[in-house]
Amino acid sequence: MPLPLDPRFSPRRRYLLGISGGRDSVALLHTLLEAGAEKIVLCHLNHQLRGLFSSHDAGFVRDQAELHGLPFEIARTNVRRRADEEKVSIEVAARRSRHEFFAECSRRHRCSDILLAHHADDNAETVLLNLLRGSAGLKGIRYRSKVPVDRKKLTLLRPLLGVRREEIDAYLEARRIPYREDASNKEPFTPRNRLRSEIIPLLQDLMTRDVVPAIVRAAESSLDDQEALDELLLILDLVDPQDRLFLPKLRKLPEALQRRALFLYLKDSGISDLSRELIERCLTLIDPASPARVNLPGGLHCCRRAGRIFVE
Repeated sequence: MPLPLDPRFSPRRRYLLGISGGRDSVALLHTLLEAGAEKIVLCHLNHQLRGLFSSHDAGFVRDQAELHGLPFEIARTNVRRRADEEKVSIEVAARRSRHEFFAECSRRHRCSDILLAHHADDNAETVLLNLLRGSAGLKGIRYRSKVPVDRKKLTLLRPLLGVRREEIDAYLEARRIPYREDASNKEPFTPRNRLRSEIIPLLQDLMTRDVVPAIVRAAESSLDDQEALDELLLILDLVDPQDRLFLPKLRKLPEALQRRALFLYLKDSGISDLSRELIERCLTLIDPASPARVNLPGGLHCCRRAGRIFVE
């Protein structure tokens, strides 16, 4: 049986496929081909984190593109150096680099829809990681999300988000589809890997059942609430023509809506890693007696001036 794609996904459109060469992205590629998707561009960014293994990953993706007669884009970047220069984690530096790469591919191929191979188990792990890191809200992975990159908005789509990891394993094994193994996925010292190999199995043993569906449902319920708030904030029209938050309107809102408005504004401004603590510090800008500037990641600031809140 082929893997089930999200019912919102249309295989007839043109897409860029973010492909690492690993199990999940290769499974997505073959599932798309089985579904009749033909307008696919394979996009692979070599992060140069695994030496020759990274180069072999890129070669594997090139071979897959040529085997299936698909156009492809392959580039490389030094993620470790970027992380050092920007004083961020490897994970954040890698994500920023990928988004910039996707934006360049998007311009070249005139396509802003990017397919990613996240699945249900990834979603559950992300919910727990965000919860433990203190992120704003019970945040998981959405089927569709928008990412601003260099004044361009990319649409990230995840057609396998309802599929379990074991389903992907069975799919690849049944078809004897080759893929690249990433040894870093088994390194015991990364938080995500420990959640995957230790914490989630422990929770399942404790509850004597599969906990992943319950975690995902909790995130989906929270997402429904967040989307309702987002629709309300759109109606309230809080952003002026210069893309600044209108402070007099913001002050009239309940604190929960103020918090959500700031979260959305900072996210749309390209600020990543929005923790609850950071949102709370930005919330102080609403008080005219508070300092008029809050430090943001990446050397940016959230500022209050002339009845507006903005990022500079």
